[in-house]
Amino acid sequence: MFAPLFSFGKRSFETLSEQEVLALAISSEEDDARIYLAYAGMLRDDFPHSARIFDDMAEEENTHRARLIELHQKKFGDRIPLIRREHVRGYYDRKPDWLARNLPLDRIRAEAENMESQAHRFYLAAAARSSDAETRKLLGDLAVQEKAHESLARRLAETHAPEDVAREEESTERKRFILTYVQPGLAGLMDGSVSTLAPIFATAFATQDTATTFIVGLSASVGAGISMGFTEAAHDDGVLSGRGSPVKRGLASGIMTTIGGLGHALPYLIPHFGTATTVAIAVVFVELWAIAWIQNHWMETPWSRAIIQVVLGGALVFAAGMLIGSV
Repeated sequence: MFAPLFSFGKRSFETLSEQEVLALAISSEEDDARIYLAYAGMLRDDFPHSARIFDDMAEEENTHRARLIELHQKKFGDRIPLIRREHVRGYYDRKPDWLARNLPLDRIRAEAENMESQAHRFYLAAAARSSDAETRKLLGDLAVQEKAHESLARRLAETHAPEDVAREEESTERKRFILTYVQPGLAGLMDGSVSTLAPIFATAFATQDTATTFIVGLSASVGAGISMGFTEAAHDDGVLSGRGSPVKRGLASGIMTTIGGLGHALPYLIPHFGTATTVAIAVVFVELWAIAWIQNHWMETPWSRAIIQVVLGGALVFAAGMLIGSV
């Protein structure tokens, strides 16, 4: 949003000469080809069919670049001015390709379609400004190619990623999401929700003091979150298991562990002990049913097994804490 405040050193698109417009188009095609090749490299191991899409898109951009260079040589000679998109005010930006490593497959494809749409608008504007018939024709042809009846990304997806392959890639992406985020997050949520039940409710019934119970619950939740996060990140680097970045898994596990414990610790900020305990117990049941739902929805665990594992187990831990605190 602050980009216009820092664009004083940039050229306006309207001030570019025909040679500079061609040079800008050449550099833009080179950048886009490199981005598509980077996308292909990122996807090749897990999504080989989609990687072929971006390989073909990069080849298409290189073809456009060759045609632009050929016209530039014919009109202006071999020396191409150094002008890039960051030199032109209001020209569309490109996200660094390394940001795509954190994007799901459908978002990467959407980024590619957006890139083509931006290139289409650029070529339309450039063709409208050109007074040379041959230059205008080439820029117009490239505008049509960038925005044909369907985007190149979509057309190539139909060629290289037919419906059955697309389903397979979506399944692979879902599995990777589960392994990287859902599984460690679920383990953390279970640990935080269940393991902190005993100390929190034992303290509550032993002291009848909400402030003390909250401090114990907070320390238990944060400590468990740190422990679970480091354990998850350290025990598997994800290279052989395919479970993804250890940092992401560690954060998912640590954060969800802390949230699981804080859920029934925060009610003890309420000064009245009876009210705080009633709210905390209600939160516990919500947490346990939420865990059972996640197991059923994401891990495909049957409801009966999920209920026995989570709800019954959590109820037993809760009962143990309450009994120990009441002694």
